[in-house]
Amino acid sequence: MELTIALSSRDDEDLVELTGILDYASVPYLRHVVFELLDDHRRQIVVGVSGLRLLDAASIKLFLYLQSRAEQLGGDLRLAEAGGTVLATLEVTGVAKQLGVYDELAWPVHRRQREPVDLGGMRVGHGEWPANATELLMRLHELDPTDPVRRRARDDVIELCLPAAHRLARRYSGGGSPTADLTQVAALGLVKAVDGFNPAHGVEFGAYATPTVLGEIKRYFRDRSNGIRMPRRLQELRLSVNRVSDQLTQLCGHWPTVADLAAHLGADEEEIVEMIGACNGHQPLSLDLPSAGIEDDTTLMDIVGAEDPAYDLVEHRESLRVLVAQLPEREQRILSLRFYGNLPQGQIAALVGLSQMHVSRLLRQSLSTLHRRLTE
Repeated sequence: MELTIALSSRDDEDLVELTGILDYASVPYLRHVVFELLDDHRRQIVVGVSGLRLLDAASIKLFLYLQSRAEQLGGDLRLAEAGGTVLATLEVTGVAKQLGVYDELAWPVHRRQREPVDLGGMRVGHGEWPANATELLMRLHELDPTDPVRRRARDDVIELCLPAAHRLARRYSGGGSPTADLTQVAALGLVKAVDGFNPAHGVEFGAYATPTVLGEIKRYFRDRSNGIRMPRRLQELRLSVNRVSDQLTQLCGHWPTVADLAAHLGADEEEIVEMIGACNGHQPLSLDLPSAGIEDDTTLMDIVGAEDPAYDLVEHRESLRVLVAQLPEREQRILSLRFYGNLPQGQIAALVGLSQMHVSRLLRQSLSTLHRRLTE
């Protein structure tokens, strides 16, 4: 590997100077160094490339990713002192301005510490997972399940790999979910990966752990981030629509309409419309949301819905239920037949074996009693 890295630091900025060749084989080392700075809450990072003789596509992709990662954490990463072949490569690929290579680096050479990074002693593993994680897990599986040493070894592996799991979680930060929750979910995925990894399959732990942790994070978004769950049939229909949309766009020459999608998938147009509406309704709107098009402090609660008039009757209804239960059984039956059965007094009289006049008198007496007790 023809790459050396030297670090210089001052109060508000870190300088990572590269010398030699940065290619697919060496980019993991630069990524590791920058991630360690970000993990130490160093947010202003400059990568000096004056000593580079060559860089490839993997290097440029890494620079863009590291810059994006730094911005997501509230910082900034840029390149400096580019020239010759390196500057030409950055300009040809159209990323020179984005990476800030034309900005002047006001950092005198005599003030740079240029502490060399021991790349030979750096253990860089798959996707930033510790390179010795697979070896440790192989030893772990050789231990008896009842051996207390096995539990301590398992905890050591989890602790060793936890920073890598947290890095995966931070890819999804800034999307509305608390970062603390995402890191907890990633830690849970890591525990599942450690417990489920089988060294006998002959793969590196990182190759198994990465999809396991990402799957746990995506499951978190699916199950907990959405306030409203979409029915499975609509979820499957959405996947089908996403799969054929690009193909239909090329065939039709325009973005497919509802009719185009329905005809191609053999589905009803109403189902397509329902699916589109469901996709836009994952989260319920807050009633405190400011109303669109209104300049004052009017919220959604002020313009949506109205007070239910039945609210005023709740207290009376509950009070009457208690008072009616205190009436004689015959009067309760007459009230029920009149106001719940909607029967005329003549039919009520025939059912209870009284005259219509007697029924009328009992009704007036019951209503008077209820009104008096209710007002008291």
